[in-house]
Amino acid sequence: MNSEVMRRKRILSTIMLSIVITAPFFGAAPEKPTFGVHVLFGGRYDDVRMCVGSPSGVKGGPIGEVYFDVRFPAGEKSSLVLNIPIFRPILFGAAFKMLQFEPQMTYERLLGPEDGSQWVIGGGLGAVFHYGPNYQSDPDNRGDDFFAVGPLLSASVGLRLDGRSGSWTPGIKVFYAPLFSADYAVGTLLGGGLEAHYSR
Repeated sequence: MNSEVMRRKRILSTIMLSIVITAPFFGAAPEKPTFGVHVLFGGRYDDVRMCVGSPSGVKGGPIGEVYFDVRFPAGEKSSLVLNIPIFRPILFGAAFKMLQFEPQMTYERLLGPEDGSQWVIGGGLGAVFHYGPNYQSDPDNRGDDFFAVGPLLSASVGLRLDGRSGSWTPGIKVFYAPLFSADYAVGTLLGGGLEAHYSR
């Protein structure tokens, strides 16, 4: 079995593992879901994908994303949150003909009394999907496009502040993903940033 076939099987196994692990979460909470949005601004190390905010040859760069959140109650102080990225998939697809899509399911737990601000800790599991050139490219000197995928792991902490119109949660997030491709060796995505959540 040649190395290309083995890499393709590894990619397929990663996709299937992500689906198997996250699929049960979608049916775990019978209560009515709520909706919200959150933004992330930070930076990342990435030795696979091109960063449109960095010069050619730079492994990584700034990161910004806007998510649509679907929050499923999972107990008195817990929630399962489906985080759907909307900013980069639309912008990169329209402006750069690239795909960078990183959906995930996050488990959140509230800590502290209910009559005041509460700490929120979270752990996420999702997947990274990429189609585009590598980090040695830039928008004016674009290399060959390729597909890469990998499981996405994250951890977050924030402070929930309740108001009349909803709740705001500023916080921080770190994330990691190994990236698999038939065309390149296993890569590394590692980063973090500041978050701001709003939900009703």
